[in-house]
Amino acid sequence: MSGESGSWKMETQAVADAIRRRVLDHVLRNNGGYMSQACSSAEIFAMLYTRVMKLGPSVAPMAPRRFGGVPGKPGGEFFNGGEYNGPKEPQYDRFIFSPSHYALVLYTALIEVGRLAESGLEEFNQDGSTVEMIGAEHSPGVETTTGSLGQALSQAGGIALARKQRGDSGSVWVFMSDGEFQEGQTWEAIDAVARFGLDKLKVVIDANGQQCDGCIDEGEVGDPLISRIRAYGASAVEVDGHDLDALDRAMTARPDRPHFVVARTNPVQGLELFGERAPLLHYLRFTSEEERARYQAAYEEMVV
Repeated sequence: MSGESGSWKMETQAVADAIRRRVLDHVLRNNGGYMSQACSSAEIFAMLYTRVMKLGPSVAPMAPRRFGGVPGKPGGEFFNGGEYNGPKEPQYDRFIFSPSHYALVLYTALIEVGRLAESGLEEFNQDGSTVEMIGAEHSPGVETTTGSLGQALSQAGGIALARKQRGDSGSVWVFMSDGEFQEGQTWEAIDAVARFGLDKLKVVIDANGQQCDGCIDEGEVGDPLISRIRAYGASAVEVDGHDLDALDRAMTARPDRPHFVVARTNPVQGLELFGERAPLLHYLRFTSEEERARYQAAYEEMVV
């Protein structure tokens, strides 16, 4: 391993590990949070923000704005959480965040790379805050509201098509969860982006096999998923979502069509204790002080 290779991997892994620690700390202090999403996607977010996305500096305040009211009504003010990902200039990439229940992980990633103040997380899910539990277009790092699930790829496709017609050099990145492939709109979007040949559209999927009521049946989303994506004319590869080298090769590939990276991940990566809750891993809330103490001990081992 070259010194350069070792340098970026050490930085990226440090960000991934910090994401897990910070999310677990939040869960411990608030008795609840989307922990499995942080365990599974930490390396993906770390890769996006430290390695593969070409973003300009944040143009948003470090301390998150408060919600100022609905735009168009008296006192309402429009601002967009995508500003945390830098200016929308032709040479820069755009990031479209799809599974909005991963918002806690996204905010934490922004903190770890210096785009959001650490204190901003104290506003998570508070009345009047833009640091929402389910991210919306005013939330830090979130450019578009994507519904419950499955709408972001259609939005990203429209953005990528407009950028292609303008001749922009920047790519459009989309982060998705595997559960979104149970939505018909997702497959309609794949068909459209492939037909338009949107080669600067890059999609990374956290395939952790989880949804709110348990495990995803692989047959529900296409078995195997990459074969079904390829059948629509897009490029697709499957990798270990915790292997930084594999992610790097897959995410930096430049095929002449929309590119999907199916990152197979472990929903208890780095927090094996959580596996005792399987198959219900969607949300972690403690059932007793004894259980909380066990997770506190696991957190303390993480920070050693």
